[in-house]
Amino acid sequence: MNTRRLLIDREHKTLTIGQQCGLLEVPRSTYYYEPCRDDSLNLKIMRHIDEIYTMHPYYGSRRIAWVLNSRGFMVGRDLVMTLMRRMGIEAIYAKPRLSDPHPNHKIYPYLLRGYEINSKDQVWSMDITYIRMKSGFLYLAAVIDWFCRYILAWRLSNSMDVGFCIEALKEALEAGKPLIFNTDQGAQFTSLDFTGILERNGIKISMDGRGRALDNVFIERFWRSVKQEEVYLKDYQDGLEAYQGLNRYFRFYNEERPHMALNYMSPAIVYRSKKIYCKENKGEI
Repeated sequence: MNTRRLLIDREHKTLTIGQQCGLLEVPRSTYYYEPCRDDSLNLKIMRHIDEIYTMHPYYGSRRIAWVLNSRGFMVGRDLVMTLMRRMGIEAIYAKPRLSDPHPNHKIYPYLLRGYEINSKDQVWSMDITYIRMKSGFLYLAAVIDWFCRYILAWRLSNSMDVGFCIEALKEALEAGKPLIFNTDQGAQFTSLDFTGILERNGIKISMDGRGRALDNVFIERFWRSVKQEEVYLKDYQDGLEAYQGLNRYFRFYNEERPHMALNYMSPAIVYRSKKIYCKENKGEI
C-alpha cells in the first residue's frame, strides 16, 4: 500500500478524511476503493481479452475465444462473453449490447452523423474502459473534447455505478460547456441523474447506435493510446498506483503529446487557445 495512503488517519481529531486526502493530494475516492477481484485464472484471461480487444475492437466473443485458445487458454465462448460483460466491452459491429440501458431510461438519438466539427466545445463525449491491475481491475471514465482531443476530466472506480461518471461530468463542466454531449446507451449514461445534469445545462444529448462503438470513435482511439502507452507498460499494484500512473499520463497526453490532426500541437494548446483552428487545413483560421 502506498505510503501517503498509510498516512491518512481515520481517527484524526481535527482533520476529516477528505481534508487529509486533499493535503496529501490523494483523491478521496482513491482512498476508499479497492480493485475488483476475481480468481487468478479469470484475471489472466481478462488481461488477454483486453489486449486482443484493444488491437481488434471489431472482434466479438467468438473470435476472441479462438485467439485465446490459440494462446493456450482452453475456454469457451460463454466464458468469454461473461468476462467481456464484466469488463464492459463489446465488438463494434451491430449486436445486442453488453451494457444495456435501464428499461425506464430514455434513449436519445445519435446527432453526429454528418455533423461538421471545427472548433472546441462543439462536441464532448464520455466512455468507460477496463483498467487491469496485478490482482484485480478498475474502471476508467473520461470526458474528451472531440475537436481538440483534450481530456477534460477522468475518474477511476471499482464498480460501474453512475457516481464516478457524474463526478467526471461535473468536473468537466467547470472548464466549459459543449453544444452536444455523446455517450453510448449504457445505464450509467441513460440514468436520470446523469442526463438531468446535461439537460439543466442546456446541452443536447446524443447516444451511439446499439453496438456501434465507432459512433464514439475519438474516445475509442484515446483508449488505445492510454493502454498501449501507459497501462500495458505498467503492472499497477493497487488503485493508488493506478491513479498516479494515469494522472501522469493524462498530463503528458494533454500538455505534451503532439497530434497530427492538430498540426502537431498538444490538445491543451488548442483547447486553451482563443484562436479557432480548422481541422481540414490543420492551421489557424
